[in-house]
Amino acid sequence: MKRDFLSIADHDRSEIEAILEDAARLKADLRAGRGERPLLGTTLAMIFEKPSLRTRVTFETGIKQLGGASVYLAPNDIQLGARETVADIARNLSCWVDLIMARTFSHASMIELARHATVPVINGLSDLNHPCQVLADCQTLLENRERLDGLTVAFIGDGNNVVPSWWQAAARLGIRFRLACPAGYEPDPALVAQAQDKAVGSIEILRDPGEAVTDADALYTDVWTSMGQEAEAQVRREAFAGYQVNAALLAKARPDALVMHCLPAHRGEEITAEVVDGPQSVVLQQAENRLHAQKAVMVRLAAARGQGAKA
Repeated sequence: MKRDFLSIADHDRSEIEAILEDAARLKADLRAGRGERPLLGTTLAMIFEKPSLRTRVTFETGIKQLGGASVYLAPNDIQLGARETVADIARNLSCWVDLIMARTFSHASMIELARHATVPVINGLSDLNHPCQVLADCQTLLENRERLDGLTVAFIGDGNNVVPSWWQAAARLGIRFRLACPAGYEPDPALVAQAQDKAVGSIEILRDPGEAVTDADALYTDVWTSMGQEAEAQVRREAFAGYQVNAALLAKARPDALVMHCLPAHRGEEITAEVVDGPQSVVLQQAENRLHAQKAVMVRLAAARGQGAKA
């Protein structure tokens, strides 16, 4: 049976926890030199509308470690939906590869890819969600706190694609998630309602960063201006001027609070160098865990489709 990984909202708590358990095992196995190759002969197509360091290297390295191979499709290679329809691209790729990962501007393109592909599609990032990043974030929290249920994560900044994925994870895993952002920079209210459906965690939207980080176990931030928003850069700098994660804000959280960032970081804007490079920062651990969380996703999607090691 074909399964996709487009959004954390598509998976229940037991599925998410199983992926995180697999990610921890795959990480431990790799470090112990006993990595298995369950996807021997599997090919992953990687569609990039947006360039990326972490997404490309972790997926390309991950599929190779699992025994498979990858095909990198740069922004100008296929011109998703322009040179050829998304549906035709999905159908053609399904003839040749076993998995598709896409990093797109539009989430609608991601959904259309999955609708027409007969092989699993993984969301490497869209304008609406960043589920692989949040899986890696949850793995990082587990490694440092040994639990997720009951933790408080404060996100300071733009309610961009990372935040809806965090809402979905928080709702399912019992995390208290607080977003502090200026008015007008919250995600779509429909996404809030979706995340709160059958939630065991909680979601808050606040204006005061200091209130958001009080007793927080982790402070999280992201760039104020994402790819595709360059024309808004100055307006965004002004809007987010009071939303910097710095030493003064960190001091208002728990003494052992973790500092998180999905990277790349703009030091001096959304976060200071002192904090992102400081002793409480786990940003490189998050980046490393992208590799292991994504490997776990690929293995589970292949297994759901009945794929295993190929002769």
